[in-house]
Order: sequence, then structure tokens, then C-alpha cells
Amino acid sequence: MYRRIVFVLLLVGNMVFAQDRPGGGKDKNPVLHEVSNKDVVQSIYPDAVKVEKVNDYWYRILNAKSKTIGFAMSSVSFCKDVKGYNDLTPVMILVDKNKVVKKVALLSNWETPKFVSKLEQTGFFDSWVGKDLQSAKTVQVDARTGATYTAKAVAKNVDFLLNTAVAKQPKK
Repeated sequence: MYRRIVFVLLLVGNMVFAQDRPGGGKDKNPVLHEVSNKDVVQSIYPDAVKVEKVNDYWYRILNAKSKTIGFAMSSVSFCKDVKGYNDLTPVMILVDKNKVVKKVALLSNWETPKFVSKLEQTGFFDSWVGKDLQSAKTVQVDARTGATYTAKAVAKNVDFLLNTAVAKQPKK
């Protein structure tokens, strides 16, 4: 009886804390989960028809009348050494014209969907939403959500953008 209880506890512990084990739990055959940049932008700005590059970090989001309706920044070209559970975890941050964060989204990645889903369900990606860029820099996120590697990598990508790209922000 004692052995059965220990076995069940070990089995459950391995499943629940798979990402928390150093070097353990990696997917044997990770799958690329493609995320459309257009879909991310249009989830916040449905009337967006064009995105134009402003500088290395920033993109201007335009409507059909070529008016700026918001801005985006992406860590895809940067943070090549920041890896989550399986690989890179690039993010896009969408802000309004007043530079208030509207969305933080994970872009195409190799992460395990159930761990990303855990982060979404716990409001991890919303931690920065509603904050201006200066306030967003001070957000302390809880990486102990059962998706530790993914959470830490996403947070590093966000921190990079908030601390580097903010210095190069475009004019309204």
C-alpha cells in the first residue's frame, strides 16, 4: 500500500511540475505553433489594414485612411538567446497611441500548448495590459505558474522590449 501511494505521488508530481524540473520534461517532438502577426494585431485593432516599420523595434498600425491607430513592437529579431521550455519565445506588445499596453502576445513558438494555456488562464499575459510603458517596466510577474521556463522566457522578452525599445519609441 505504501509503495502505491509513493508511486502515485511521484507520477502526479512529475506531471504537475514537469516544467519545474531542471533539464527535465522537454517535449521529445516539439511542434511549431504558428501565430499570425496579423491576427494578433487585429485582435486589438480590427480595423488595422497596414503595419509599417518605424525603426528596428517599432511598427505603426494604420487603418484604411492611413491614420495611426496604435503601435507594436516585436522581439522576433532580438532575444535569440532567450529560450523557454522548448525553444524561443518571441512576443509582440501592442500599445495604443498614448503608449498604454493593450496586449502582450506570444508569437510563433515551440512551447507546449498546455503550459501556454496555463499562462493565459492565470492572466500572465495580462500583467502588463493597461499600464503605460514606464509603469509596465516595473511589473513583477509570477513565473511559478506551472510553466516556469515559458513564463521566465516570455518575461525576459517583454523586459527587453520595455527597457530597450522604449528608448526608441516613435512620435504619435
